[in-house]
Amino acid sequence: MTTAAESTTSLVQSVDWLAIAPPVTVAVVAVAVLVADLFVPEARKPLLGYGSVAGLAAALALIVPLHEGDRATFCLTTGSRACSYTADHFALVVQALVLGGALLTALLSLGDTRRLPAGEFWFLLLSSAAGAALLPASRDLATLVVALEVASLPAFALVGIKRGSRRSSEAALKFFLSSVVATAVMLLGVSFVYAATETLHLTELAGRLDEVPGQLSTLAGAGVALTLVGFAFKTAAAPFHFWVPDTYVGAPLPIAAYLSVVGKAVGFSGLILVTVVAFPAYADVWGPALAVLAALTMTVGNVAALRQSATRARSAVRLLAWSSVAQAGYLLVPIAAAAYAGDRKIGSTVAYALMYAVVNLGAFAVAALVARTHPGNRVADYRNLYATRPLAALAMGFFLLCLAGLPPGIIGLFAKVTVFSAAVDAGLGWLAVVMAVNVVVALYYYLQWTAALFRGTAAQDGTERPQAPARPRTPAPLTAAIVLTAVVGIALSGAPQTVLRFAAVNLF
Repeated sequence: MTTAAESTTSLVQSVDWLAIAPPVTVAVVAVAVLVADLFVPEARKPLLGYGSVAGLAAALALIVPLHEGDRATFCLTTGSRACSYTADHFALVVQALVLGGALLTALLSLGDTRRLPAGEFWFLLLSSAAGAALLPASRDLATLVVALEVASLPAFALVGIKRGSRRSSEAALKFFLSSVVATAVMLLGVSFVYAATETLHLTELAGRLDEVPGQLSTLAGAGVALTLVGFAFKTAAAPFHFWVPDTYVGAPLPIAAYLSVVGKAVGFSGLILVTVVAFPAYADVWGPALAVLAALTMTVGNVAALRQSATRARSAVRLLAWSSVAQAGYLLVPIAAAAYAGDRKIGSTVAYALMYAVVNLGAFAVAALVARTHPGNRVADYRNLYATRPLAALAMGFFLLCLAGLPPGIIGLFAKVTVFSAAVDAGLGWLAVVMAVNVVVALYYYLQWTAALFRGTAAQDGTERPQAPARPRTPAPLTAAIVLTAVVGIALSGAPQTVLRFAAVNLF
């Protein structure tokens, strides 16, 4: 009896509440918003949104006191000191990315939830953000899978939250089915790995996979492969990307922005942890596989975006969706390079993810602005945007040039050069060539869209642009989102090395 009490006391004392404060804060605010929704009158429902924004801002602020050193909690008390939660530099950088992305998504949503159930919307968004913040700090496969599902399950409901919308329901169904398949494959892989190694902690897996008995080596290899396939679904790597375009188009626009940034960050941080930390013994397997996936993903994304840009009634959101698939290919390059370079430095991927998050959220913010007067949100609706909304047009042009990697979007150029250098340094010359070709191909649709922002109103694709209604007043939160992303993008373009230093992480 005494031993059990002492064990319980030890377990409670081992919890570092400051280390887990960011995801816990978001989770607590999510529950508070859901309960408050029962009592807040309809006229005061917007307060739920502002409370959610405040909660996300508080969670971001709680990251600051953690930067002084690595903190770990939920650790084993016997034998190995492996921990299930580690707030190291990698975890904090990704948490800042996902919570910042969720905060900007909340700003986009403040004026866009009038026809949506407010309490459920904010609860689901905050719940997903809590899971996304938990995942990069997870250091065992069980916690990793749970965090991934906590981030994913609310996202299904958010995609289909437009009641009565057939397109939204169809998008949610496709997203749900593809994610369920990915989770089933991943769980099968995790169970195989556990059966072969008898541990779930990532740091212990790295050592035990080197010592797997011969009769279990096939089981361990199959587990590693299935786990990687599951994460390939989550990162929208080709050929597991098919759910992306329809999901982005069918979801509410702020949720499409959320999935393109936070959803992608969740998938890639999980992929980094399982490959670089847990499975270095199989680097000769996952390295070439990820290199091929990177080449295939960036090529498929750019070719599909080119086809989309050639259609008459091309959708701006669908074009951004295919662009995000291509960007996922670039993000895979440094992870593949880590297998060949023999180190655990994946700062190039993190730096590129930070750049992509800022400019892609900015592009979606401008898209949300245009959608207020043109619900169809076609690329043609952006023609001569400079004449009516000059600042929004300049911001959108800057975001697109950053995605293309052209000046004055220096941060985009810097991120692409960093990723390109990672491939060259790892001896992946062929992958660097494929990336260079894809970057050139992508210039066509990025520059075409950028030029349309400053061209005349006459449509050049055979369609007539309808007469624009009177310009409504832009909500202050939407304006704040555009200004914030533009200011951060310009600041980072002025000091691009800051991003690389901030993102320089070395996983142990």
